Amino acid sequence: MSETIQGIEELNLTRKDFVPGNEVRWCPGCGDYSVLANMQKTLPVLGVKKENYAFISGIGCSSRFPYYMDTYGFHSIHGRAPAIASGVKLANPDLAVWVITGDGDGFSIGGNHMIHVLRRNIDLNIVLFNNRIYGLTKGQYSPTSKLGMKTKSSPFGSVDRPFNPSSIALGANATFIARALDVDAKGLQNSIKRAQRHKGASFIEVYQNCVIFNDGEFADLENKATRPDKALFVVHGEPMIFGKERDKGIIMKDNHPKVVTLGGDWSEKDLLVHDETNSIITNLLLEMTFDPLNPTPFGILRAVEEPTYNDMLVSQIKNVTETLGKGTLEDLFYSGDVWEVK
Repeated sequence: MSETIQGIEELNLTRKDFVPGNEVRWCPGCGDYSVLANMQKTLPVLGVKKENYAFISGIGCSSRFPYYMDTYGFHSIHGRAPAIASGVKLANPDLAVWVITGDGDGFSIGGNHMIHVLRRNIDLNIVLFNNRIYGLTKGQYSPTSKLGMKTKSSPFGSVDRPFNPSSIALGANATFIARALDVDAKGLQNSIKRAQRHKGASFIEVYQNCVIFNDGEFADLENKATRPDKALFVVHGEPMIFGKERDKGIIMKDNHPKVVTLGGDWSEKDLLVHDETNSIITNLLLEMTFDPLNPTPFGILRAVEEPTYNDMLVSQIKNVTETLGKGTLEDLFYSGDVWEVK
């Protein structure tokens, strides 16, 4: 193992420990391969025993993920992975539970489950593969597809306004929000590490290319030549700088983020400084997502500590038991108003 996070137990695991013998079946060139590889590379350094990982997925191309991880897993039903994963985590708090979903699975049929698992702050790690299309069902527009996008189900252009998944996560008061690119191994691995270390609901949105039905959706971001001018990689406590020459930055103007060129009227001290604990900063960054005048933000966008649903539930059960006693199922059946039917 080439790396171990400081303060994490050394378990002598490697990527091979997480690679099963079965064949991976995604389209050649699919961004899912990159997410899978980086997950397998990162888990060995997180200090979690292999048998304590569980991957839960819904329906879609990304949801084949549990088959390709040599861990416990559950390929569940459409949109319901967050609900099933919640039960897994509450039944066995020692497990590191990962939810694998897509933009359709997670924010169409599964949208209700997604917002509630985030607002409850259940100690789960959610990875949303966002390719802005339905891939498994062959190319219909999804909740994140751009306005005007022509697909098999919108041949004249979609008139649906798209979701910004990370903005929905923020609206649900998610305590951890990150965004990564499928081709950016360093950023993706850092997001996975931080998510696992975070106590509470962790939400990682991965921009992932679908080579068959939406190829090139993130071309400017994935191309190494254009990425520096199109992407903003934020780091907590550091000014928001980007560009091939590191000569561009973000300031606040009229309550909105604005790109400026460093030198002359502007210097680093004028730039916004990223604060992952400040929801106002997070919201400003997410506002930039669909704005062609601004770069797309990536990195840890939000990370705050709040009480988890898991801990509060355990505490409540303990307090009630100490106050009222353990009780029995029979006592429950015969409590309150009881009617005898003859």
